[in-house]
Amino acid sequence: MFKINYDALGITASIACAIHCALLPLVITSLPILGFNIINNLYFEILMIVLAMSIGIYSLMHGFKKHHHTLIPILLFSLGMILLILKQIFHVYQIWFLLPAVVLIVTAHYINFKKCRTADHCHTDDCNH
Repeated sequence: MFKINYDALGITASIACAIHCALLPLVITSLPILGFNIINNLYFEILMIVLAMSIGIYSLMHGFKKHHHTLIPILLFSLGMILLILKQIFHVYQIWFLLPAVVLIVTAHYINFKKCRTADHCHTDDCNH
């Protein structure tokens, strides 16, 4: 049976977002020629943030509830998402918000991935598996 690794998907989405934000200004002159308008496109930016948030919430809550019961990945992810939202509000400082946001989100998924793999499956009263 095919299983999706949501931590890997979350890391990929976060890195894709970072590449989008970092490289898009470099190709700004060629995109209009190709008919693409995703530079400073509010709807595209919101779509990327919602996608990263949806994947992250599902992945981290699954790891928390079913495996490791550690809040650190959720806290790191939340801080990263706050920084991504602040990036949209304060455009002048967007690179200063983007870099730590991506590092925090990727780190949260990585910690969640490692904790899920090393969880001792305690089966205490708060476990639901």
